[in-house]
Amino acid sequence: MKEIKVNSSTIDSVSYDYANHSLYVTFTNGRQYVYGNVPAETYAKFLEADSKGKFLHESIVGQFGYARIK
Repeated sequence: MKEIKVNSSTIDSVSYDYANHSLYVTFTNGRQYVYGNVPAETYAKFLEADSKGKFLHESIVGQFGYARIK
């Protein structure tokens, strides 16, 4: 997986596991979460979004299961 730094006030970086459809999000406070069963198309839209935080909360949080990693 390739970690991608993003331009966001709350999100530091993201990565995506295409084999498992898992989205990893690292926040600027150091916390990291994994969201499961996220389609690759949703990940692509996330990367293209002007506001990563807004997209995360509107299109991912509450739509997919998640777990805190660290």
